[in-house]
Amino acid sequence: MGDAVRGADGKARCPWGAAPDYVAYHDQEWGHPVREEAALLERITLEAFQSGLSWLTILRKRPAFRVAFADFDPDAVAAFTDADRERLMADAGIVRNRRKVDAAIANAKATVALRADGGLVELFWSFQPSPVTRPQNLAAVPAATPESVALAKALRASGFEHIGPTTMYAAMQACGVVTDHLVDCDFGGAA
Repeated sequence: MGDAVRGADGKARCPWGAAPDYVAYHDQEWGHPVREEAALLERITLEAFQSGLSWLTILRKRPAFRVAFADFDPDAVAAFTDADRERLMADAGIVRNRRKVDAAIANAKATVALRADGGLVELFWSFQPSPVTRPQNLAAVPAATPESVALAKALRASGFEHIGPTTMYAAMQACGVVTDHLVDCDFGGAA
């Protein structure tokens, strides 16, 4: 068997998902297919903000991010002005990093522009790999894959910023494009 951890509720979870602050995210969201534009932009944005930080930091700040970034409505964020940038840089509820803030706005603009070519959701999901066996343990989960490398390259070519293969692999996991719940995790449905 794998390395899943059984919680007080009797459910087996990926080891990281058994920590109290992660249970709801692990059980109800991580690995569930995301096929809506704003929700996908949110995941990509949050993964970019997480770069160099703990995911728990981002998860705890997520409600403030949603308010600050207009629920990740691509049209609204794409229209942000210099005044909005300054508002975001003064917002202690989010991660205040100018490069990441600028990237979030650029990525919303790129999302809007992608609509002419099928949209962000279609592009993102086009990099879904063939189904593979779910991993036995965390050591078997890669940090990046050929698909995440190609996705990052395609998104950068479309105007996205502050993304890379590792960030995109994390987004692919979060959005259900790949299923990396451990084999003995009770929450590992198919993508």
